[in-house]
Amino acid sequence: MKTLFENYALIIIFLHILSAVIWVGGMIALRVAVHPSLQSIDDAQIKLGKTLQIAARLFNLVMPFIFISLFTALILLKGIGVSGSLVYIKEGIWTIMTLNFVYMYIQRYKAQKLFNNGDLAGAKKSVSLLPNLLLPINIVLGLSAIFTGIALRGF
Repeated sequence: MKTLFENYALIIIFLHILSAVIWVGGMIALRVAVHPSLQSIDDAQIKLGKTLQIAARLFNLVMPFIFISLFTALILLKGIGVSGSLVYIKEGIWTIMTLNFVYMYIQRYKAQKLFNNGDLAGAKKSVSLLPNLLLPINIVLGLSAIFTGIALRGF
């Protein structure tokens, strides 16, 4: 992996940063811009349907970037040879974020199935933690991981 990094360092670092920007930026956009706008929809069925649709699109968009982030992180660790407590902190943050993402993905999928079967109350309950708890947790963790990555690189 060290040779891979030596030959493609610029591309690997770019993909790593791009992955973080898309994942964390997408969550911020969803929570700060999209979610509040959806609240102006009066029809509960339309509001929930649009919420599920938008969340699905974002989750499907960020999923490949989560894998790219992990892959490029491994190359960076080997290529740069960075070690120390900040590396473990950053790895821990991204691990918690990924587990939280998987949980949100599963909850959204369950909600979609309930919604498709006409169970609006069940669908709403299934995704109720996403906008006000799980998404903000991942946003804070993501910003912390980005800051930690900057600290690792030094300047």
